[in-house]
Amino acid sequence: MVCLGGCTERPTDEQLTVWRKEASDRNAEIVTEKSQNNQQREWNLIIQGQTATGKTQTLNWSQLQDLATANLNTIDGNNIINPQKVFNFTGIAVKSLIKKFGSQKDITEITFVCYDAYQVTIKIEDLLKYPIILAVAKDGEPIPSDQGGPIYLIFPYTQHPEIRQKYDEGMWAFYVTHVIFGTEPAKVSIGNRELNLADLDQLPQVNLTQNVGYRVWWPSGQVQLHGVRLRDVLSLAGVNLNTIASVVVRGKPAVYRRNAEPIELVTEDILKCDIVLATRWGDEKQRIPAKMGGPVTLAFGDDCPSRTKNQRWVTFVEELIPQL
Repeated sequence: MVCLGGCTERPTDEQLTVWRKEASDRNAEIVTEKSQNNQQREWNLIIQGQTATGKTQTLNWSQLQDLATANLNTIDGNNIINPQKVFNFTGIAVKSLIKKFGSQKDITEITFVCYDAYQVTIKIEDLLKYPIILAVAKDGEPIPSDQGGPIYLIFPYTQHPEIRQKYDEGMWAFYVTHVIFGTEPAKVSIGNRELNLADLDQLPQVNLTQNVGYRVWWPSGQVQLHGVRLRDVLSLAGVNLNTIASVVVRGKPAVYRRNAEPIELVTEDILKCDIVLATRWGDEKQRIPAKMGGPVTLAFGDDCPSRTKNQRWVTFVEELIPQL
């Protein structure tokens, strides 16, 4: 879902219901192609960001099963049919991931990114204090996709009801694929080129003031975005726009990386309107944190045609792929 009118700080129950349904429908193609067991064997959890080594670590399903030694008895924040029923969740204690992969001393939060581009951010102090887990089983059975599986972020509502005041039901993340310590350095790949923030800052800077189309965790109303035009980024990478038909934009979440429904921008629009890679936001031009889908996001100016503006505003942008 694209919130063209701007999103509130926290999604409403109605928004969450729509997004969960939307995400479930998108995952249906996976469910119909493979059995639940096959999905799990192919499901990875990727650890990134400002870890002790700064390197990406990928945990496969077998490794995740080995780490899933934590048990938590709690109600399910998304069980609207029987909200008081207590389930036994088995999974990976997030504090164990913090200890295993470490983090740089100034990191204060961790962001969990989902298959459908939803993300939630939790303070490290709370992850160390409370038994928050990435669940892989519910009452001894694999968690179905329509209930948040294969990996479902769980909060101890029954053991620690006070945590509900900090992290409401909207924070129970379905289909978790990435765990990001802090916020990663800004990097965008184009073919064999990789541009960092210093490279992007050399380009002409663009300011947009408008309602944003990111799904969650952005202010509602008019927001300032600061970044560079997509056409200038492509030119810096040596791409001749006269020789390509379009560009596919890929973000970190798996929904952005599917070949079946790519975020594809035609060259005509790239040349004529403000399609921007945003690296900063707000009056003070602060960098976009992982909590808001940063460090690089895709935005569309009001001068873009509706066929472009109505496409998904991509968070966690990582790659641009020119199409001939």
